[in-house]
Amino acid sequence: MENPLVRLAVVGPTYPFRGGIAQYTTLLVRHLRAAGHTTFFYSFTRQYPSWLFPGRSDRDPSANPSRVECEYVLDPMNPLTWWQLVRRVRADRPDLLLLQWWVPYWTPSLTVISSLLKRPPPTNIAIICHNVLPHDGGGVIDRRLTSTVLRRADALIVHSDPDYYRARALAPDVRIVKAFLPTYEPILTETPTATITYLRTQWGIPEQRRVLLFFGFVRPYKGLEYLIQALAEVRKHLDVHLVVVGEIWGSPAYYQRYAEEFDVAPYITFENRYVANEELPTIFAAADVVVLPYISATQSGVVQLAFGATKPVITTHVGGLPEVVQDGVNGLIVPPQDAHALAKAIIRYFHEDLGPRFTANLQTAAAERSESWPRLVQIIANLARELKGTT
Repeated sequence: MENPLVRLAVVGPTYPFRGGIAQYTTLLVRHLRAAGHTTFFYSFTRQYPSWLFPGRSDRDPSANPSRVECEYVLDPMNPLTWWQLVRRVRADRPDLLLLQWWVPYWTPSLTVISSLLKRPPPTNIAIICHNVLPHDGGGVIDRRLTSTVLRRADALIVHSDPDYYRARALAPDVRIVKAFLPTYEPILTETPTATITYLRTQWGIPEQRRVLLFFGFVRPYKGLEYLIQALAEVRKHLDVHLVVVGEIWGSPAYYQRYAEEFDVAPYITFENRYVANEELPTIFAAADVVVLPYISATQSGVVQLAFGATKPVITTHVGGLPEVVQDGVNGLIVPPQDAHALAKAIIRYFHEDLGPRFTANLQTAAAERSESWPRLVQIIANLARELKGTT
């Protein structure tokens, strides 16, 4: 039989946990099952202790969250649950176990779990690396912890060239497969809870004023301060308003003072919270362009959300972003940490009326984006078959 179905076990976050990786894992399991592969899914009873998590909560507030059937087993702070997960995976007899990796916090639990599962009869393990190294870290200790986990896998799946090379340096003997980050478009299918007019009124934006959207958790590597600086220059030429939608991990007063320093505070609206899925369609529809002035990155789920909403992106030449955002085709790319270049790109976007052309290109590419999950499923299934043939 050509391309037979495989048995898979997936470990990762899902509802009620929030965030891009929880959404990714949920969508992955959904598509694996839709393709007919037997897929066991194990999630966490807890992700982080409250004292370690920088946000208000790690729970998804959506009224209609993305969810799939799973079992909640793993607590990274409770070694007894690690053993319980190992027993469940052994009983499942998967052709491949898929683990998620994004920060070194997971090193103790994943090291023990993968080590136990490598005892005879060994289980084939692939680790999906959302970030090989943390955005705000990457020091000696982070690299050693990451290497400890990645070297125990039979294969690694990465979503950008920079992560491919980081993984190769940290786990030189492990097979590495690159797959483009799939679209998050399915999350945008919820019925909107508000109209664009209502949203703009809530944000205090006059009808004719253009809207820049910064979306996602606000963290230092996201470079929001450079966008605030750029806004001061842009407003000399255009009537624009910046909307920052996402929970600020740190001091909100810092960015407010930054805006006041550059005399643009009246033209910035901060939605300092994690927004529910049903709010996403209107938020992206209300924006003229999404601006992501990242200082560093691997890939970005926000870009995939923007493209799913057929919304062009202005971003920086960091990480794997230039692999997805095509300069002059579906967005604009500028050097990182350069507020002047960012301002010029925003001004150019509106003065040359690039929005309609970029949007049309995104609409043309929609069919290809819709195949991104099936392609990832095929990569995983092929990997499972190949590794099964080597054991």
